[in-house]
Amino acid sequence: MARLKERYKQEIIPNLMKLYGYQNIMQVPRLDKIVLNIGLGEAVQNAKALEAAERDLTAISGQHPVITRAKKSIAAFRLRTGMPIGIKVTLRGERMYDFFDKLVNAALPRIREFQGVSGESFAGRGNYTLGLKEQIIFPEVDYDKIDKVRGLEISIITTAKTDEEGRHLLDLLGMPFAKN
Repeated sequence: MARLKERYKQEIIPNLMKLYGYQNIMQVPRLDKIVLNIGLGEAVQNAKALEAAERDLTAISGQHPVITRAKKSIAAFRLRTGMPIGIKVTLRGERMYDFFDKLVNAALPRIREFQGVSGESFAGRGNYTLGLKEQIIFPEVDYDKIDKVRGLEISIITTAKTDEEGRHLLDLLGMPFAKN
C-alpha cells in the first residue's frame, strides 16, 4: 500500500475528524481522483506532437492517456469538430496516491526558484488545479527525448465540501502551499 495512503488513514483522518467535528469517518474529505491534461493546439498542424506528448504523459502517470477532441469547429484556429487537441489521464486509487507523492516530494522541488504553489487555485468545492509550465520536472521524462517543452495541468479532485477543507486536506498530505 502507498505510504501516503497509510499516513492518510493513520494521521490525517483523526486530525480532520477532531478539527471539523465529523461524526463519521466517511464525512472526512479524501482524494477522489487526479486528472492530468496537456492541451495540444499545435496538434492541428503537427501530428507528431500528439505522439510525443502521449509518450511523456504515459511516463509521468504510468497509465495510457486518452485523446481529447474538439467539440466545435473554429475557423480562426483552423479547427474542425473531432480533431485531436489534447490528451488526458485520470488517476484513481493506488496510482493516484503514488502520483501525488511523486508530485509533492520529487517533481515540485525540482522547479527553479520554487516558492510553493498558489493557495488561490481552488474551484469553490475543495478541488485544486495546478498548472505546470514544463513536463520535464518529472524524473521519468527523459530530457534528451523531449521534442518541445509543454505545459501540464493537474486537477486534484477531493470529496471536500469547501475550499477550506480541501486546502487543509492537501496541506496535511504535504502540498507545499506558498506562504502569503
